[in-house]
Amino acid sequence: MSWGTELWDQFDNLEKHTQWGIDILEKYIKFVKERTEIELSYAKQLRNLSKKYQPKKNSKEEEEYKYTACKAFLSTLNELNDYAGQHEVISENMTSQITVDLVRYVQELKQERKSNFHDGRKAQQHIETCWKQLESSKRRFERDCKEADRAQQYFEKMDADINVTKADVEKARQQAQMRQQMAEDSKADYSLILQRFNQEQWEYYHTHIPNIFQKIQEMEERRIVRIGESMKTYAEVDRQVIPIIGKCLDGIVKAAESIDQKNDSQLVVEAYKSGFEPPGDIEFEDYTQPMKRTVSDNSLSSSKEGKPELKFGGKSRGKLWPFIKKNKVLASPKQQKEPLSHRFNEFMTSKPKIHCFRSLKRGSAGCHPGRLQQLPA
Repeated sequence: MSWGTELWDQFDNLEKHTQWGIDILEKYIKFVKERTEIELSYAKQLRNLSKKYQPKKNSKEEEEYKYTACKAFLSTLNELNDYAGQHEVISENMTSQITVDLVRYVQELKQERKSNFHDGRKAQQHIETCWKQLESSKRRFERDCKEADRAQQYFEKMDADINVTKADVEKARQQAQMRQQMAEDSKADYSLILQRFNQEQWEYYHTHIPNIFQKIQEMEERRIVRIGESMKTYAEVDRQVIPIIGKCLDGIVKAAESIDQKNDSQLVVEAYKSGFEPPGDIEFEDYTQPMKRTVSDNSLSSSKEGKPELKFGGKSRGKLWPFIKKNKVLASPKQQKEPLSHRFNEFMTSKPKIHCFRSLKRGSAGCHPGRLQQLPA
């Protein structure tokens, strides 16, 4: 199958087709360029995303990354950053291995196509010139033949007329001979030009055009092969980063598998354990007995362990829940005991206790001065 023999008369259509082929190649180049831009934009967005969720230094967020789940998330962010780098590699390789190469090839292809069709037009113009010469010689031969025929008829007419002088007859005879010679010369010239044209035409359709069209066909086939190779390179560029992307994903999986829920639970205990013991049972307060509604000598009583304890309104301060917001947060048992002076000041600032103290000063029966000796040191 050869374009030179099969498409010998389709010069214009081949010119359009090869231009379409170049347009397709340029469209593919544009596609690859847009892909590289998308890869760069995607990589940039991934890097920004990774940076956005990185813990800030010397902040509370940095302390949170002692938990294994947070450490795994940090590893995921780092792997995502490496993952973004592979998309940058894709963009760079597509630019260097496909776009730059094809842009240069398109320029060479355009130049080659221009040269081939220039040769084709040149051959076409030459055969058209030969055809015009043939037509011109043909018309001249036809005209000379007609003129020679008219001159011969005129001579015969003059020769048959007895009234015409011998000189006029001789003149007509010479004119007929001259026209006849001109017709013979035109015939010979026409024959030579026709022979030459046929030779040129044979060479045009069997040598020049097939050779030119063969070059155009080879050029077009190289273009098709080149775009196919570029598509393979396009796939290989993606394939080359798959192992590294796989390692990034494996790193994320490994980080996820390193999460230890028991360890994180222990860290929560270490971070928030107060050291308090759970509160004991609350004593029943019987409000049916009037003596428990007023301050009396029984307000100062001993605790269960035998140690004296000061009570006001029948409520024990040592039995309050540590997480009730209305009560003051109790100190951890690990802390040192408060001095007696601090407790005494706290005792003085409490309203019921001030009332009791004033009763003591007045010597009332509510709080006997001798009972103060029972206060815990």
